Amino acid sequence: MTLTTAASTSTAASAGTAVWEKACAVDELEPSWGEALLLRMKQIALFVISPQEIYAVNHQDPATDAYVMARGIVGSKAVADEHRPTVASPLLKQVYDLGTGECFTDPSLFLKTYRTRVVGGFIEVEIEDVA
Repeated sequence: MTLTTAASTSTAASAGTAVWEKACAVDELEPSWGEALLLRMKQIALFVISPQEIYAVNHQDPATDAYVMARGIVGSKAVADEHRPTVASPLLKQVYDLGTGECFTDPSLFLKTYRTRVVGGFIEVEIEDVA
């Protein structure tokens, strides 16, 4: 998630050095629709829920290995008295938490998440630096 970087459970920076990569302007994306992008040779699905709530996850479906998550169905799930933004795989319909990557329908699956932020009207995604 962006601005408050609430997706702090992201796995992006845990492996070592990470860098922020500019993705696109916030106003180029439509709310509740996914867009696929390529950053540092990683296919990422970007979801704008609102101008203050932006998520980035792996574009690759953990269940099928197909690169389709940006075409998933955006929704929400009530968890512990709060609504969590979700994406359902367009293929087998597994439902993932956009902030944590947790799969609600199959606990053995996990969708990698990336931290996001907005700088000067542009979305940036934190990516591992594989130098």
